[in-house]
Amino acid sequence: MGQGPRAVIVGAGITGTLTALQLLDAGFDVTLLEAAWVGAGSSSRSAAGIRQQFSTPGTVKGMRYSVRYYRELAEGMEGGERALVQNGYLFLVGDAAGWEAAKARVVMQHEAGLAEVETLPADELVARFPWIAPDACVGGTFCPTDGFLCPEVIYGEAARQAVDRGAVLLQKAPVQGARHAGGRLVAVQTPKGEYEADLFVDCTNAWTWRTAPVLGGETLPVDPLKRYLWFLQREGSMDARTLASLPLVITPTGAYCRPENGESLLLGKKHAVQPQLDFSLEDQDTIAPEFSHKSGFDSTPYALWMEIAEVLPPLAEFGGITATTAGFYGTTPDHNPFLGFDRQVPNLLRLVGFSGHGAMFGPFTALVARGLAEAGHDLQTVEVDGQPVSLRPFQIGRTYDRSEEMVI
Repeated sequence: MGQGPRAVIVGAGITGTLTALQLLDAGFDVTLLEAAWVGAGSSSRSAAGIRQQFSTPGTVKGMRYSVRYYRELAEGMEGGERALVQNGYLFLVGDAAGWEAAKARVVMQHEAGLAEVETLPADELVARFPWIAPDACVGGTFCPTDGFLCPEVIYGEAARQAVDRGAVLLQKAPVQGARHAGGRLVAVQTPKGEYEADLFVDCTNAWTWRTAPVLGGETLPVDPLKRYLWFLQREGSMDARTLASLPLVITPTGAYCRPENGESLLLGKKHAVQPQLDFSLEDQDTIAPEFSHKSGFDSTPYALWMEIAEVLPPLAEFGGITATTAGFYGTTPDHNPFLGFDRQVPNLLRLVGFSGHGAMFGPFTALVARGLAEAGHDLQTVEVDGQPVSLRPFQIGRTYDRSEEMVI
């Protein structure tokens, strides 16, 4: 390690590993602590969509940066692995009021630089995507440069690059205690030793309610909410090539699907659930019976399959649901993350509460983290592609009067 300022990052998922790379670029000596193994948390259990179709200009600009970052990451990798699949995102709209709101969002997105997103009224929509039921929606918005990610490629490559560049990566090293001096955090204790630093970064997302008290930080309103994904086997009239080329489709009811490959379709939908504050690492993989594909045709996944098939009729011919996976969203009241310094511990940077958007936010989050780390305090804006992006929607202590509208 060099003689630069020292940073300890807690959590080695997509957020933590990409932040490590940015802090290395900024001249920090970086230690990355992971309670289990790289990617063991939500990063490896995500639907992993990435879209620039958001409802605030700053987030649109931030996600444009993320898309470009992931594309460049893939181009620089050996072995042909893909970090980003740009099949697009297709939001379908079911009523006139929603259609007017969607068109207004696209105007804003164009103004924010997302020139390629377009509105498609029903006739153009079905002509472009003939697998949509003709009477299922009044229109849709489509962005061809959106898509989905390969999380294990991203956090694996980012961790490898960080270590190659001098970062220390410790797995099975949960933070169990902390030492403070002069009102600042000076060290954390793990089973593998104590680690001193000038800057500490909380990248534990759904675990932050547990991490913050250990670090002496404030408890932020980040609720761990269980989410499920299912995999549907292709059969019937849709061929493998068509399936593999599908965009990530969000139906008017909020159900969504995307191809996992040419033979399998991933399904999901937001559902009401109570926060699970006492979950363990193993609880990520616990499947409640009503959400299991093994619980019969009256279970949630089969109802979801039929719900999506009403909009995409070829899916009714598919062979069946083959697997259920689960994980936790770290969800905030307005579905925007917290990106800022803790108000109780001034050298503790909190990058948590992504509300299901952590994978796509990764590069933007890491860029923000670098800006904040170099400044040593919160900022009103950060420069992205030569333009200022407001950080007000992500500040700790904000009011929750402007929620992200496009949440799935």
